[in-house]
Amino acid sequence: MKKTEYITVQQLCASYEIETSFVSTLHEMGLVQLKQLEDTSCIPQEAVHDVERMIRLHRDLRVNPEGIDVIFNLLEKVEIMHEELNNLRNRLKLYEP
Repeated sequence: MKKTEYITVQQLCASYEIETSFVSTLHEMGLVQLKQLEDTSCIPQEAVHDVERMIRLHRDLRVNPEGIDVIFNLLEKVEIMHEELNNLRNRLKLYEP
């Protein structure tokens, strides 16, 4: 069984110089899953990359949390379509000489 490592919301916010309310908003929208460990909100280490992307969208492009939600939903759909395309290409290779 894989052991999940966590980073506290406080550490993340201090590192990226953001308010904890931003992470709370992302959590309320379902974009970030938080876990309570010893009365401390934590984010799984594998989710930090996505949170970094959300921070950059918010800070650099001034995208609001609702816009971030739309962007991540579209990126997820693009990834699914890319996988479908690869599967179809692999199936077509069966019929090529």
